[in-house]
Amino acid sequence: MKHFLLGLTCLFTLNTLQAQEPVDYVNPFIGTTNFGTCNPGAICPNGLMSVVPFNVMGSDENTYDKDARWWSTPYEYTNSFFTGFAHVNLSGVGCPELGSLLLMPTTGKLDVDYHNYGSKYEKENANPGYYTISLTKYNILAEATATPRTGLSRFTFPKGESNILLNLGEGLTNETGAFMRKVNDQEIEGMKLMGTFCYNPQAVFPIYFVMRINKAPKASGYWKKQRPMTGVEAEWDPDQGKYKLYTKYNKDIAGDDIGAWFTFDTEEGEQIEVSMGVSFVSIENARENLDKEQHGRHFAEIHQEARTRWNDDLSRILVEGGTKDQKTVFYTALYHALIHPNILQDVNGQYPQMEGDKILTTKGNRYTVFSLWDTYRNVHQLMTLVYPERQMDMINTMLDMYREHGWLPKWELYGRETLTMEGDPSIPVIVDTWMKGFRDFDINLAYEAMYKSATLPGKDNLMRPDNDDYTQKGYVALREQFDNSVSHALEYYIADYSLSTLAKALGKKEDAKLFYQRAMGYKNYYCKEFGTLRPILPDGTFYSPFDPKQGENFEPSPGFHEGNAWNYTFYVPHDIKGLAKLMGGNKKFVNKLQMVFDKGYYDPANEPDIAYPYLFSYFKGEEWRTQKTVKELLAKYFTTKPDGIPGNDDTGTMSTWAIFSMMGLYPDCPGVPEYTLTLPTFDKVTIKLDPKYYGTDKLVIETVNKEKDSDYIGSIEMGGKKCGYRINHNDLVKAGTLQFYKK
Repeated sequence: MKHFLLGLTCLFTLNTLQAQEPVDYVNPFIGTTNFGTCNPGAICPNGLMSVVPFNVMGSDENTYDKDARWWSTPYEYTNSFFTGFAHVNLSGVGCPELGSLLLMPTTGKLDVDYHNYGSKYEKENANPGYYTISLTKYNILAEATATPRTGLSRFTFPKGESNILLNLGEGLTNETGAFMRKVNDQEIEGMKLMGTFCYNPQAVFPIYFVMRINKAPKASGYWKKQRPMTGVEAEWDPDQGKYKLYTKYNKDIAGDDIGAWFTFDTEEGEQIEVSMGVSFVSIENARENLDKEQHGRHFAEIHQEARTRWNDDLSRILVEGGTKDQKTVFYTALYHALIHPNILQDVNGQYPQMEGDKILTTKGNRYTVFSLWDTYRNVHQLMTLVYPERQMDMINTMLDMYREHGWLPKWELYGRETLTMEGDPSIPVIVDTWMKGFRDFDINLAYEAMYKSATLPGKDNLMRPDNDDYTQKGYVALREQFDNSVSHALEYYIADYSLSTLAKALGKKEDAKLFYQRAMGYKNYYCKEFGTLRPILPDGTFYSPFDPKQGENFEPSPGFHEGNAWNYTFYVPHDIKGLAKLMGGNKKFVNKLQMVFDKGYYDPANEPDIAYPYLFSYFKGEEWRTQKTVKELLAKYFTTKPDGIPGNDDTGTMSTWAIFSMMGLYPDCPGVPEYTLTLPTFDKVTIKLDPKYYGTDKLVIETVNKEKDSDYIGSIEMGGKKCGYRINHNDLVKAGTLQFYKK
């Protein structure tokens, strides 16, 4: 009994210690419904490969659409009809793309029609780098893990005839073409077309793959249009003294709806592992990625490696205090923020040229999936603070894209510019990084690229197609009812303000003056009658009839993209005091901003207004409103449930809002290296800093009198000296400590 109790004590102690690891707080199911478009699949930090359960296609009654291309995510928590593991997927986006190379295990008679072969499932579980379910139709345990460029699935079969299917015809992508080739009985290679993201027909690209199975099948073949293609022939086997049946089929197949099948005789509990290597360069590189990253290792070892990668990255921020749920929200948010941008280059450094047909080689990491309209607001600021080596690779990737294509990225996807959303979002990212003291990139080339998009006429301008209006009038006129003109201009103002600060730092006084004057053009849109920004017609008059609330719930709105005037009116982060003056003074500004929250006009899932809670702190005596509002929003919209993100995570942007807010600081003006402060969720936050970039190894944020029952700040000290509610990034990291004292 003594040894038994000692064993239990040791087990309890071990589990307690394990629970203290940041990776153990992550819940990958957060954000998998309520349009969060996250998924619980297996992936490594910033990895190219993700292996994700595909449950948005099929004939189950809980699957709302038979065609997966209606969905922008391969997985929805409330669905329950599994049709395979998809390889290489997007996280948190609002348009369908990728989600292909579907790998499905079945038992019994071969059926290659996904309407039939899908299965309901139970015992679903996931943690960083791992996912598993039990398929009730077949009594199969399906598991998935990943390396940065490869996936590994493990299927535990019952006794009898079992099948593994590779479906290239279905997925989220709007493209359908594919080909595959049999290399040997256990290996298939091929290519699948992807693209048309957000319905841009120019953004098409191939993904190459090599798939290996660790057991030889008794039979295999292809299918076309959901019909198996086989041809059985007989061959005399002298050793056995009888004819041996084998399946004969062509080595190659191509088409719009093709796949491959493999059939096995399995024993009860037999496990078969399937490896998938991918590349956006070539089949040869996909094979090399597979060989180098898996090199004969089995599932458990690769799973442990993925877990370790995640724990190392998540441990760069250590939090103390708070509840278990709050830690789960925080570390899951950090997990989501470390999915995109992700690497693009193969193990040999090769990657596809941006908008070109060349194969190039990088010495560092080449990144892709730049959802910059979203991430320029906070994700890159988080990267700069906590993962600066990645941010530098991302900046250099953006500059290489300019070298290759002639433009900085707007919404880049695997070497293609999708031109999704509006604005000139690379500018604030680059300027913010430079202003924080990062110099490991060519600032003159960066300035050349930014100046080009800021000044080129609209007809030749990929970033600013309505630049003629903007440069000549100071605003973008509403020329079609739903042309998002105000949204376009507001993005240009922010970009130009960033560019003006960089020009000033580089000694370009005339440029600085020009871009600053442009950035103040937002004042043209202010309408005293409604107290909001309002679209302007080509003749200079305001658009009429005008309803500031038109555009709620993503309905079309004249002048505004995915929102209404209330979602955009305060989106002038570079001149809050100037906007307050337009509104009649500080008090009227604060009252109007408070009304946005009181009347429910604030949209927590809409990027332009996510910094609204922090704007109160620009005005002395009103900082308490920021503290109150941020705490309420965190509690209401960021939870441990599947709907625990207020909307599309937008490649980590919504999650990053929660990360910064829970740490007690937020970068509310893109391109400006400053934070606005609020009371942290946790008693203590230790951020591990990279001495190479910061000259010190940590930043400690803590609430000194944490035992005091108050939600409000009495005073703040930075490096032991009192400070205000808005602080400079460089001052903060040099100080090394940020201490909050409750009221």
